[in-house]
Amino acid sequence: MALPVPLAGFAFAGDTLDRADALRDDAEALARLWPSARVLLLDEDGRALADEAGMLSAMSGATLGGGPGASLFLGLKDGEAWFAADARHHPVDAPSRIDLRRAAAAWPAFDSGVFAMARALLHWQSATRFCSACGGAITFRRAGYIAHCTHCGKDHYPRVDPAVIVAVSDGERLLLGRQAAWPPRRYSVVAGFVEPGETLEQTVAREVLEETQVRVRHCRYLGSQPWPFPGALMLGFSAVAEPDPPQVDGELEDARWFTFGEIGAALARDGNDDGAGLLLSPSISIARALIEHWHAGMRTRRVDAPTQAETGH
Repeated sequence: MALPVPLAGFAFAGDTLDRADALRDDAEALARLWPSARVLLLDEDGRALADEAGMLSAMSGATLGGGPGASLFLGLKDGEAWFAADARHHPVDAPSRIDLRRAAAAWPAFDSGVFAMARALLHWQSATRFCSACGGAITFRRAGYIAHCTHCGKDHYPRVDPAVIVAVSDGERLLLGRQAAWPPRRYSVVAGFVEPGETLEQTVAREVLEETQVRVRHCRYLGSQPWPFPGALMLGFSAVAEPDPPQVDGELEDARWFTFGEIGAALARDGNDDGAGLLLSPSISIARALIEHWHAGMRTRRVDAPTQAETGH
């Protein structure tokens, strides 16, 4: 059986750091790395400091002074250390600040990927103020990766929430839904969080059924994307389903089957909206990659399909 073509083109899944786990317990080594390190400073809204052109402005440790302190050690790139810190603890001037979605669309893959990692970890730290077991005070250890309770001794680790996201087809059409809060005419693939005791395949079938009343027959995994808004991991699938008429009663405002031609027209008008027709997920998302993957597969199938003359029908 042929392997599925891997997904590509979405943000936060390209060139990345060596996370250098062993250094997280080595305070002396981190202190030596600090002066020449690159430090991402994020404000209370999770925005990164940027230069005049809106690109990443990562300060050096020497410029900020002192040592790593409470900064998060992210990892190494070509021997250079990268840290992240709360901008309120390092007041510096910067021409602008940029949110992660805009950075993902404009920055190189490595820069936006490091930003995503920093944002997810700093958000987890800001949300982890007290021990969930006893309510005791928290102190961060291992360069920011463990929240240790000073009262009961319990350790807490960064939270990642797994969610499936799935391109569902009946063999000819693609199932897309929309939420009421989205821009007008925007539709996307079905997604939902994994529940305790579920396999990923069970989550795919349950979420699609709950949100659209469409019955999934089988599915296969295609790829994943960290989605730090604030801390999800999107697990991408394709699925084949019954051609059931979609019905919504809950999270989605609408769900429909879209044809190959409708998806193709939406892809063609991307970035040049004419005010009519279907709008798709932004290009930084794995949702968009799943839609493009389905459309490319359908196009290949149509090109390779034998004609009536060749089949004798």
